[in-house]
Amino acid sequence: MLQGRRRGGYRGLVLLVSGWMALTVAVAAPVHDCPPPPEPFTAAELQAAEHAPHDHGLLWRIEKDGRVSHLYGTIHLARRAWALPGPLVRAALQQADRTAFELNLLDAQVLERLQRAARVRPGAPGLPPADLRRIAEAARRVCATGSLDGLRPELQVVTLVSLALRRDGLDPAWGLDGVLMRRAQALGRPIESLETPEQQMALLVHDDPQRTRRAVRQGLQELESTAARAVVRRMVRAWADGRLDDLERFPAWCGCQDTTADRAQHHASVEARNPAMAERIAALHAGGSSVFAAVGVLHMVGAEGLPQQMARRGFRVHLVSSTSATPDRP
Repeated sequence: MLQGRRRGGYRGLVLLVSGWMALTVAVAAPVHDCPPPPEPFTAAELQAAEHAPHDHGLLWRIEKDGRVSHLYGTIHLARRAWALPGPLVRAALQQADRTAFELNLLDAQVLERLQRAARVRPGAPGLPPADLRRIAEAARRVCATGSLDGLRPELQVVTLVSLALRRDGLDPAWGLDGVLMRRAQALGRPIESLETPEQQMALLVHDDPQRTRRAVRQGLQELESTAARAVVRRMVRAWADGRLDDLERFPAWCGCQDTTADRAQHHASVEARNPAMAERIAALHAGGSSVFAAVGVLHMVGAEGLPQQMARRGFRVHLVSSTSATPDRP
């Protein structure tokens, strides 16, 4: 078990905040003793990837009213080698009439709203000097350049956490959501948002100064925790290998759901968001479209996960790609 009770931090950024994760990349620094900045795929790599034989992650086929749609569980930061889709995911995206993600990060209005919600509120009380010093020191350690000033304090810490994980080879530049959105755009597929920027920001920031300080200190504590990084490594490896069974057991090994408060926060951050996303996916499908819907993988697991949500809405659900595939569910 992890020492202490850590709510959010590494686990939160990996499985919750696709929007903010996409905006953290610009502060990575190409300086001595820092991970190199992400290099775009070359044309040759992209061409070779069209014949890549292996998929990563978890893909479900959902069927209703004679139409087939797909659910794909993503991670919001990844290794470069995982970023380009394999044959099953490529085919599912190619077959779709439209796509759906937590947020359409290629929409300028969505990005503007996300950035606006990220700014410090006028007149908001600042952090104590000791916390500011800890953030500055953490920024130096994780090779953050540019100023974090102007961001709400919780987002400063989330940004630092995401950059710290680059030392483990995990980079928000290779988050699957952004890669898949750009592919959908290249294919001419419409991209829908399943949530709003304001909904996602509400998961991370607080208007209560005491809650803000508490979240910052918890995040900084987790930033310094090797045990927390080990949890993330296990989670993303389970995703990459398609180990649904291990992801289903996440509450037992993450050390992040040990108290009533922890479990309540997990429910609010993950499970409580699933019904509305399921309703939106079902509505797009019912409108005559074959849908490729991609959201964070922990939204896919458990009794309240999206596959089960879709089954309750009359879809036939089949796990297509996993090392622990299960039979069809009516």
